[in-house]
Amino acid sequence: MSGFEFIFALFGLLLGLSIVEVLGGLARSIEARLRPGATVRIGWLTPLLGIFVLLDLLSFWQAAWTTRDVIDVSSHSLMAVTLFASAYYLAAHLVFPRDPAEHRELDSHFFRVRRIVLGVMLALLACQIVYYLSVPAIAPVLRNPLAIALTIVLVALMIAAMLVRGNRASAAVMAALVGRYLVVYLL
Repeated sequence: MSGFEFIFALFGLLLGLSIVEVLGGLARSIEARLRPGATVRIGWLTPLLGIFVLLDLLSFWQAAWTTRDVIDVSSHSLMAVTLFASAYYLAAHLVFPRDPAEHRELDSHFFRVRRIVLGVMLALLACQIVYYLSVPAIAPVLRNPLAIALTIVLVALMIAAMLVRGNRASAAVMAALVGRYLVVYLL
């Protein structure tokens, strides 16, 4: 087993649990909506946030592959991976409410958690960029003009999603965030 495989086993477990948190929250929300006499309105904002978190998790999982030749097993790398993936788990856990039946509509939940979720994800993006820039074998990839432009768009949209007011504007920004990832995956 290589050092990357050893570290990635822990990383993959924590990121996998993050994906389960988002999907489980969506399932609980749908279930609450389908109950007889249910008054829960799911809306668009919380599911869009969930889709964005899933796409971001997949993006980071894929990006972690680029570190496979430069990761060394150490207490520092294990701690860093644990902290990083745990922060993703925290963000994923907050996307959907624990008990959706306690909410009349989930858009209000979105406005309560969006700054925390997106703030955590912005901090993780910053950590990822700083780490990648510190690795000579990876840094040139980040200096590519397309990578820089896509990162600027991502950061701008994330900040906008944290700041815009109103359901329509928030839905438009969240849809743009999801669309940005879909475009990147298709490139």
